[in-house]
Amino acid sequence: MNIRIPFLNKPPVIPVIRLQGAIGTGSRLAAGLNDAALAPLIDKAFRMKPRAVALAINSPGGSAVQSSLIAARIRRLAEEKGVPVHAFVEDVAASGGYWLACAADDIWVDDSSILGSIGVIFAGFGFPEFMARHGIERRVITAGKSKSLADPFQPARPEDEARLRALQEPIHQAFIAHVKARRGPRLAEGADLFNADVWVGQQAVELGLADGVAHLVPRLKALYGDKARLVPMGQKRGLLSRLTGRAMGAALAEIEDRAAFARFGL
Repeated sequence: MNIRIPFLNKPPVIPVIRLQGAIGTGSRLAAGLNDAALAPLIDKAFRMKPRAVALAINSPGGSAVQSSLIAARIRRLAEEKGVPVHAFVEDVAASGGYWLACAADDIWVDDSSILGSIGVIFAGFGFPEFMARHGIERRVITAGKSKSLADPFQPARPEDEARLRALQEPIHQAFIAHVKARRGPRLAEGADLFNADVWVGQQAVELGLADGVAHLVPRLKALYGDKARLVPMGQKRGLLSRLTGRAMGAALAEIEDRAAFARFGL
């Protein structure tokens, strides 16, 4: 017979949400790290009546919009439920990955974690000489002079570069505003933190981009006691996904992740 003793305290529950990989809209083949895929997971974590929520972050960044949506969802639920959020950076929290980390009330790193890259990037390729060398003619008809912006098959144009910079600037300013709003007075005065540079471990702590060097399990146990129950939260895959592995989508996602992480030597 089970006897319930109501006055005994239950151990605190702390869901651990893993935010791993590049941030993007994904596809039917590879869900990606995006708000639509993570929404059920994040919502469930805050419905568990947790003492706190932990974010295990290992992301080189990606979509600014998806980063903003995920971070906003975490903040909205944290404030509604009155639940503290702690971020723990593994290899990297750069660009959009750092945007996610700033959704937490504090950020903890490893000595070798890479943080920062508070900037915006547009990258592509150009093939005009290849086209000319092989006698290939590019034919494009548009309604609207900007419809063929930064065409990789045409020579680079100064007006395209100026247009792209104009598009990047408000995104960059939104990123800066988010970091300042979340980190506030903890940021080092006079430091140039918003030039898309990156810092390692203790350097990031000294600049106020993180709060200290600590690992997830011991830090949470120190905060909430040895009996705290850490609950890993992972995205579930459907039966077809589990049986087939969605090989092509998984392979493409792996290539994208490797390319993104490679920018930081990982």
